[in-house]
Amino acid sequence: MCGIAGFCNFKGNRESNIERMKRRIYHRGPDAEGTYISDDGQVALGHRRLAIVDLSENGAQPMASHSGRFEIAFNGEIYNYRKIADRLLKEKRVSGFRGTSDTEVLLEAVEAYGVKEAISLCKGMFALALHDKKEQCLYLVRDRIGEKPLYYGQVGESFAFASNIGAFKVLDGFQNPVNRQVLGLYFTHGYIPAPYSIYEDIYKLEPGSILKLKLPFSDIKNVEIQSYWSIKEAAKRGQENPFTGTREEAADELERLLKESISEQMMADVPVGAFLSAGIDSSTVVALMQSLNRGKVKTFTIGMAEKDYDEAVYAKEIARHLGTEHTELYITEADAQAVIPKLADMFGEPFADSSQIPTYLVSEMTRKHVTVSLSGDGGDELFCGYTSYASVERIWNKMKGIPYFIRKPCSEMVLHSPLVRKPVYQVKGKLLGAKGPSDLYIASLETEPLAGKIGFTDGGCSYKYSEYQPDYLKEPCHNIMLMDMLMYHPDDILVKVDRTAMAVSLETRVPMLDKDVVEFAWSLPVDYKRQLRMGNLAAGEGISGNQDFVGKKVLRDVLYRYVPKKMMERPKKGFSVPVDKWLRQPGLRAWAEELIERRNLERQGLLNPDVVWKIWSDFIDRGQWRIQIWYILMFQEWMRQS
Repeated sequence: MCGIAGFCNFKGNRESNIERMKRRIYHRGPDAEGTYISDDGQVALGHRRLAIVDLSENGAQPMASHSGRFEIAFNGEIYNYRKIADRLLKEKRVSGFRGTSDTEVLLEAVEAYGVKEAISLCKGMFALALHDKKEQCLYLVRDRIGEKPLYYGQVGESFAFASNIGAFKVLDGFQNPVNRQVLGLYFTHGYIPAPYSIYEDIYKLEPGSILKLKLPFSDIKNVEIQSYWSIKEAAKRGQENPFTGTREEAADELERLLKESISEQMMADVPVGAFLSAGIDSSTVVALMQSLNRGKVKTFTIGMAEKDYDEAVYAKEIARHLGTEHTELYITEADAQAVIPKLADMFGEPFADSSQIPTYLVSEMTRKHVTVSLSGDGGDELFCGYTSYASVERIWNKMKGIPYFIRKPCSEMVLHSPLVRKPVYQVKGKLLGAKGPSDLYIASLETEPLAGKIGFTDGGCSYKYSEYQPDYLKEPCHNIMLMDMLMYHPDDILVKVDRTAMAVSLETRVPMLDKDVVEFAWSLPVDYKRQLRMGNLAAGEGISGNQDFVGKKVLRDVLYRYVPKKMMERPKKGFSVPVDKWLRQPGLRAWAEELIERRNLERQGLLNPDVVWKIWSDFIDRGQWRIQIWYILMFQEWMRQS
């Protein structure tokens, strides 16, 4: 795990600018650093190292291939690099290796097979920059699911890239304005989806992509981007070639694949542990880790005094049953609130998933004991864990009998009537106008009419949810899960985990996002993933309402081989914090009202003060909580620190 940064066609002082970029990503790699500047000065690569595999100088970066043709700055891990090394030796593509690092193996694979084929061989999480001196081009590559970040874009006349968007700001000539076009997306979702960023002309490289830029490296419009792997295509292949065995056989295969993934991801030359939240996903990962480990796996949990948000007591029970070496830390409201001022710098651009706070705290505690921690992320999106997926099916089955030409006018009538003043009718009116299950899911994310009015913008951005073909997959629930794997999972969940962990120089690994596990999951029938009983829609219930629903069935089948079912039979609490309660307290209320002070908003000219203060007043005076309050405050804190 590391941080990378660099630029091409830079006219200023290359040495001082690349040093500033590296300092900006120090937390991603505090163990060592290095710089490469091409002989003609056209390409500069910077690297900060968090040493995980091959701690010697043989693993130092930037690294040159044996022939000297390629120079690389690499962030991440290739879990199957030893298999690739064995293939290179067997085929006599190399006579040997200088060290034992995955970076060296990758370089020689690129030399032997070319960039696309070499990357396609790799299983792992990574973002890299590769300079091909012979062809005079630069490659940027990102892993299949989007575990590791990679930003790129135009700064003046230069092309630049980095693991952290904050690294662009230290470059001489950086004057890129805030991208007003993405504000509507941000205030709807709480994050900025790829390929966009908060700045104009700065983008996120999409997962599974290879970017190529040729000499003279001067114009971002000349980049070529191709896909080497697609989650959409993987899902389609899986559904067209379904698993035909029994559910027990599916659990057997899933257990085998997860064990293989976890075994690879436990390999490191530094201490390794795991997060344990007491949910199905992390408990499964820890159970399989312990089954593969001779000693005791180190597990980590944080607890909270707020009982509605605390699962530490259950995590401790699971750890005791599995026999792990368990560490827990109970945090106070003051501990959690103290993290808030750090968030803007941590993420580099506005990001407002409030579970970022406990994720940071558990990472901070974990880093005191290990350098690498495995997590259970991915289980909800791959194995139908969110109740919202089942709710979409259930609500659609109630709606679809009413023709759209009747429902649509009824939707408009509700949305333009006095009823819409009540949040419940805002939701129902919006959902009533959906054309199908996918549209219903999108509508459920866009029920707040004020979200699009918070920011002053000249227009909207297209994005993956709205561009998604409604019947891309035959099964409605799988369509919705795929939509989240395209946007919510890489742009929210994985961003949250990466940035909070790397803020304390902790590497996180996600076994469920292994290529083979992901592709197998998409081959399973939906009935192996969830059980849904159709009930009556309760008054005021939206997409996220509770119902008689059991998700992740086949994943539970694996877990129950190691942990008694009775230990897991409890409502899911998630990993959230009560920010609505906190913001009523004098300290945080004063912080919030200072951030949204009207003159401050008017001076910035980005947000509509009337809309911001209506949302705030509705909360303070009338008790109406909108999640957009937190989105606004995270945006304003980022603006203050920018």
